[in-house]
Amino acid sequence: MELGFHVPNFEIDGGNTAIAGELARVGAAADNSGATWLSFMDHFFQIEPVGLPAEAHMLEGYTTLGYLAAHTSRIDLGLLVTGVTYRHPGLLAKIVTTLDVLSGGRAVLGIGAAWFEREHLGLGVPFPPVAERFERLEETLRICGQMWDPGNNGPFEGKHYRLAETICSPQPVRRPRVLIGGGGERKTLRLVTRYGDACNLFASSPEAVEHKLDVLRRHCDDVGRDYDEIRKTVLVHDPQPDDRDEFVRAMVPFAKLGVHAAIVMPPGDAPAAWIDRVAPVVGQLAELG
Repeated sequence: MELGFHVPNFEIDGGNTAIAGELARVGAAADNSGATWLSFMDHFFQIEPVGLPAEAHMLEGYTTLGYLAAHTSRIDLGLLVTGVTYRHPGLLAKIVTTLDVLSGGRAVLGIGAAWFEREHLGLGVPFPPVAERFERLEETLRICGQMWDPGNNGPFEGKHYRLAETICSPQPVRRPRVLIGGGGERKTLRLVTRYGDACNLFASSPEAVEHKLDVLRRHCDDVGRDYDEIRKTVLVHDPQPDDRDEFVRAMVPFAKLGVHAAIVMPPGDAPAAWIDRVAPVVGQLAELG
């Protein structure tokens, strides 16, 4: 099992002038730890589950990843996850391609149907009903796939999006993996089987994750997709730096389910130092297989 880091909190010690330096240190710490994933949230306002008000610091996601591309050299970079409503899909594909080229092939497209209505209303971004958001999500996945096909620069005609040309030059160094976030059994996991290279689930319990993976396997059987091709990741509770062994023991049942990576969240005040202290977990998880 691999380890990933997800940074949802930018309330860095020292205030907004300290954020850039701390994130550079986060990149170096994550790169040096041997972890395989570094991500940020894709939100306009901070979200309540983090335990902070909407007015708390929140950086734009892809600008942040571009900055981290210059402060890392090996770790994969993505957002967990982009709301489909945030950016026109043609521009999104171009943005992720740019990140991939500038990072040397380390970009991952994390994407989902979006949910936080307040930030949409706050900044005037349209927030269609959930059924339409899923329709837009599927079209966006198709558009990204077409733009990352160097032999297909033609039009795209969908219900919600119409593109006269899908030119994407330069092409990615490595075609970005598509990670679809969420555990919705009728729509989200079905989209994973058709368009996803990876899924991300909340690790509320091994039993809950096992159920979601069983549903994913059935969807794969329905469409003839090899279930084992899909990379399984979980967002889990944070290990305490002084009690890493307990965290590793808690990950054993997830590893037995075939989960490839556990993604943990550093605290907001000094995340780089926390990552340094947690880094030995990387080797311990690798022994789980």
